[in-house]
Amino acid sequence: MKWDFDDVPVREGTDCIKYDFRKETFGVSDLIPLWVADMDFKTPDFIINALSARLSHEILGYSYRPEKYFTSIINWTKERHNWNLEKEWICFSPGIVPAINLCTLAYTNEGDSIVVQPPVYFPFFSAVEANGRKLLYNQLKETDGNWEMDFENLRSLAEQKPKMIIISNPHNPVGRAWSAGELEELVDICSKYDILILSDEIHCDLVMPDYKHTPVATISDMAPGITITCIAPSKSFNLAGLYTSSVIIPDRARRKAFNDLTGKLHITGGNIFGTEASAAAYTHGKEWLEQLLNYINSNYNYVNDYFRNFIPEIIPARLEATYLLWLDCRKLNMKGSELQSFFIQQAGIGMNEGSTFGPGGEGFMRMNLACTRKTLEKAMTQIESAVNSLR
Repeated sequence: MKWDFDDVPVREGTDCIKYDFRKETFGVSDLIPLWVADMDFKTPDFIINALSARLSHEILGYSYRPEKYFTSIINWTKERHNWNLEKEWICFSPGIVPAINLCTLAYTNEGDSIVVQPPVYFPFFSAVEANGRKLLYNQLKETDGNWEMDFENLRSLAEQKPKMIIISNPHNPVGRAWSAGELEELVDICSKYDILILSDEIHCDLVMPDYKHTPVATISDMAPGITITCIAPSKSFNLAGLYTSSVIIPDRARRKAFNDLTGKLHITGGNIFGTEASAAAYTHGKEWLEQLLNYINSNYNYVNDYFRNFIPEIIPARLEATYLLWLDCRKLNMKGSELQSFFIQQAGIGMNEGSTFGPGGEGFMRMNLACTRKTLEKAMTQIESAVNSLR
């Protein structure tokens, strides 16, 4: 079957953040929204059909996650990532960000230090600081557009005895699919210094051709015992509004601590439709996802070529994974709110401004490529016109 990613519904007026919150976020509503990390593409038909079938039974009472829910995750993870999960390792969370906060509460105490690697997904910062923990930055190293983990600095930070490191694998926003060698070095350091690894792998299925996702927990025999992994179908299949995620915890004691906390908070139930959508996505989603990845990769190639040929002042990072493109705008000689205002007022584009992702993000912007080619063509024309006004 072939799916048409150019055929998208109108999203305005559906209470969606990406479109209906433009005025509140950017001060104007008449701009192209390339910010929030969800996709403009239709939810796949096999997921809609599964939800429709469940709606045909007109009682929506208390429910539990059936065997198909777990089997679909296990089979998907084995086939795509060569990771053999056991059913009892799969714990529930109503979203990845809640999971990161839950793990912060379950595995650290107030005053403990937690490492993050900016520029990175900004809810990592609040999960640490809002819960009374100390934030330690292991800023990524950038050389000629290549982003790497700073292992020398991480070893130095390890002397401060942090209890946990939160990583983005693949990395949002710089678009890296960390290599097995890089993750092996990370695991070695964390094992030596007794640092728990909390790996946000929500983008694990969104890897571009010629690249591979490696789950941290598969790196070595010691990795499963010191790694908590967060996954969800929400980015891969555009299901963020259903708030259904999995936290993979192989270590029995750590798993008990997590489940005790979620049980205490009474948030283990989830919802009927998140369960049905997740099972359908992981059971029937292979072909659709492959076509999606081809479309996003084509969008990336188009945008990358356009910047190189017509707007060389802006340099995109190499996109290895995610549908979020990290744009180096430092040659425009603007930062922070000034840079954001330029794209809003001059280009008519709403993107995420880089400094919100922490140290190392100043002078960058994050662009969402999960939209139609037509949308991107219009956006690139407007950006070119805006940059021309500066020349």
